Amino acid sequence: MAEQKEGVANLYGNISKVIVGKKESIILTIATMLCRGNLLIDDAPGLAKTMLARTLARSLDGDFKRIQCTPDLLPSDITGVNIFNPKECQFHFVPGPAFTNILLADEINRTTPRTQSALLESMEEHQVSIDGKTYPLPEPFMLIATQNPIEFTGTYPLPEAQLDRFFMRIAMGYPTEDEEIRIMEMQAKEHPVDKVTPVMALDQMKGLQEKVCEVTIEASVNRYITSIVRATRSHKDVALGASPRGSVALMKASQALAMIAGRDFVTPQQVKQAAKAVLAHRLVLKQQTRLGGKKAEQVVEEIVNNVAVPV
Repeated sequence: MAEQKEGVANLYGNISKVIVGKKESIILTIATMLCRGNLLIDDAPGLAKTMLARTLARSLDGDFKRIQCTPDLLPSDITGVNIFNPKECQFHFVPGPAFTNILLADEINRTTPRTQSALLESMEEHQVSIDGKTYPLPEPFMLIATQNPIEFTGTYPLPEAQLDRFFMRIAMGYPTEDEEIRIMEMQAKEHPVDKVTPVMALDQMKGLQEKVCEVTIEASVNRYITSIVRATRSHKDVALGASPRGSVALMKASQALAMIAGRDFVTPQQVKQAAKAVLAHRLVLKQQTRLGGKKAEQVVEEIVNNVAVPV
């Protein structure tokens, strides 16, 4: 794992030059890409959600496109459209911004459910279907969506079924006082993202994605993952727990985090590290729990603390 660890360390170091003090968020973002997953960044405005996506894209030698989601955005504005050429008397397909390596859907909850659903095929199958014809997306492909959880006017909350398609959901959080001062100093003359150069080729990233599944995970750790996920289905504050898709995602995330740490096997620590980001957005809390102000992340933390750790 030495070679893989070095490649991931270079990627992490490059992103850290722009994103200050968010080690865990950066690591979970890299883990999501290693697992060919999609990421939802859910936090207040101005906390570097978009900047994290831009910096990751610049750190990879690939294509990056951004969609600013608005209520009038159409599915064809994302996937592409067939345009008739009168000279040739035939239609030609014009690819949309989905045809890229990293796609940023900024403020995804501001666009309509119809347009949100246009992303589902891209997220799951890495392809789009237009007028009965299927077009594969470039590899690797990753969707990073951001949303502001505070505003509700003019927004369309993502349904549970679509939230479940996101591999992880993370939050950036506010920086400390020292970190905020450093951010201001870094941006006094120019933005540090403008100096970011690629440190990893796409073929290298695809190689890392193939290596993730080779990380050993013992039967006892798999049972530990299953116990955590099954506990979400019987918790007193949960109306609907995580599905087997959550179990698979937690297993893969643990393997990716083990690779990032330079290990060729998964420990329970990696499972704990990934649990909230992988499972919290897959839970539907009971109404009285939501009204009481309890968050899904707190429920997952309770479950992780109560499930016996394999020795």
